[in-house]
This record gives sequence, C-alpha cells and structure tokens, in this order.
Amino acid sequence: MPTELEELVGFIANPNPQIRLLATENLVPYSTSEPSIFKVENLQPVKNLKLLVKDHPKIAEHVVTILVNLSADRDVLECLATDDKFLDTILGYVIQPTEPNANLLSMLLANLAKWDAFKSVLSKKQEPPKELASGDLVLNQLLDLFVKGAEGTYNKTADFDHLSYLFADLTKHAEIRHHFVTKQDYDGVIPIAKLKVFTEHKSEVRRKGVASTLKNVAFDVPSHAAFLAEDEINILPYILLPLTGNEEYDEEETMAMLPDLQLLPPDKERESDPNIIQTHLETLMLLSSGREARDYMREVKVYPIIRETHLRVNDNDVKDTCERLVNVLMRDEEDSSGKARVEEVGHDEETRGADGVDDEDDQIVEV
Repeated sequence: MPTELEELVGFIANPNPQIRLLATENLVPYSTSEPSIFKVENLQPVKNLKLLVKDHPKIAEHVVTILVNLSADRDVLECLATDDKFLDTILGYVIQPTEPNANLLSMLLANLAKWDAFKSVLSKKQEPPKELASGDLVLNQLLDLFVKGAEGTYNKTADFDHLSYLFADLTKHAEIRHHFVTKQDYDGVIPIAKLKVFTEHKSEVRRKGVASTLKNVAFDVPSHAAFLAEDEINILPYILLPLTGNEEYDEEETMAMLPDLQLLPPDKERESDPNIIQTHLETLMLLSSGREARDYMREVKVYPIIRETHLRVNDNDVKDTCERLVNVLMRDEEDSSGKARVEEVGHDEETRGADGVDDEDDQIVEV
C-alpha cells in the first residue's frame, strides 16, 4: 500500500483545484528533505508539476518552488531542461509585467542553465510584451528584465536578481559569450555593458552573478580591447570600484587613476564578500593576458588598488590572487635577452558559475 506521503504526491494531479493547492503547499518541504518521492513512476510527479506551472498563481507558486528545489537532482534537471514546450511556457511567463511568480521562475531558469544543452536558449524567440520592447530574442528579453528589475520598474513583485546566476552559467559557453559582446540591433547596446553597472548593487545575489558573468565573458580574448576602451565596453572601473575602500593614495597615484576611482567619498566601502572580490581579481588576471592591457593597467594605477586589497582583505585566496596579479603587473616585460618575462595568464582558468565553483560542483538554488 502507498504511504500517506506517496498518496499526497498523487494528489498533485487531482482535478479539484483546492486539493491540488493543499497537496502542492504541503509537499514544498519534502522537495528538499525527501526528493525521491517525486521520482516514482518514471518521474510522473515531475511531469505533472510541469503542467501545473500554468495553474492558478497560488498553486503555481508552490509548484515552481518544488521544481526549483528538485532541479538539484540530475534526472529531474534533465527532465525539465530538455522539455522545449515547458521551457517556452516559463520563458513566456517570466517576461510578463504582472507575473506574480517571476522571481521563482528566475530561480528555476538559473538552475536549468546548469544543463549544458540549455545554451540553446540563445536561438529562442518569442513576442515580447509592449512594456519590454526588447525585440524577439529571448536572451535579450531576459537581459532587459534584469536591468529593469533592479529598480522594480517592470514587475512590482520581482527584482529578477537570480537571472544574474542564469547569465553566469550561460556565459560558460563560447557562443553565449560572443552574444554578450556583440552590439544588438534593437537598441545599439553591447549586452555586457548593461550588466557592468551592477557590481556595487545592494543585492549580494546580483553582485555575485554579475561578477561571475563578467569574468566568464572575459574569456573572449578578442574583446579585451573593447573591454578596456573608455568609448566601448569600459569595464575596468566597474571591476575596480568593488575592490576599493576609503583608503587614501598619494597624489601622483590618484591623479593617474581612472576618473571614477578618483575622489571617492570618505564612507566608500570595499565589497564585503571575499568570493566576489576573488572573482573580480580573476577577471583582472584574464584581462592582463595581453601586453597592451597590462601596459594600460599600469598606466591607470591598478597596482595600488590591488596592494590595498591585499593588505585589507583577510582571505587567503584573495591574497594569493592579489600576489599573482601584482607579479604580472610589476615585473619587467622583457629580460636582457629580449625574451618576454611575463607569461600569458588566465586562459587555463575555468569558467565558473555564480557560486564561484566549477561545473561539477555548481550549487543549485533552493527555496
């Protein structure tokens, strides 16, 4: 005989909406404590849950929460991420300005990006609502959702912060990185330039996801010149600002720094999360792989900022990366024999998800 819990799982598909509501609400905690109960009968409960994403918003809230948690399981993740009809449904819902579960759908999308084939989202298209005006490419719609969500100007119930984790995982793929550095026809903007401004946002989730996205996109070596050019992507000040606190530099150093790094307020605070600091330092390591970039970073006095970060952040990984970066920036480029002394660095680094670990250890968001 089925247990009471197994019977409860069976009520997911009950034709009575009140029973479905009670069943899904009571099953939410078991999606983390006993996820195996949803994998019976060849994942039939999961297949039922996928259909209920379209149910009444309150039922859908519990359903999406369960799916966010269950997507930590590889079998469930595959079931969700390879179902095009299901993906089209949640992508269509998340962009609606009145969708009450938009934040949960953003978390689910971020988890689904752990499945490599999810990168096919790059080619997906759908008609946007008039409030979005982002063209028909889904990835651009998600980027603009993320931007508008920062100030709550699109959907009053959603900030879309977890879309930054989606972008972080998607940019582990070269074709997605290429998209992020390509000016888009519909608005004439390079996508990565929309994200750089959030490196000091109040949301730690947003800061973390954006930092990882910037780092992953920095693996696109041909774009490094554009990354650093003030009239193009101009990413350097947005990476350096989180590394700076209220310390004072001598006048010569200050005057040579980028304008955004000069005359910072006395209450300026350094990024509080050492993992985010570490990610920004790794981005600088990647950008320093070319001679022109290294010369530019020396010219605008990146070294003093890294020196102060090394002194003031009590984290071994941060200190180690600071030392590596200082070694690259402060060594002579050539020895007496004319051979380059500074090695090309950074290209053997792993692209990372927003949690700062490589693919096989990526953490799934849970609710």
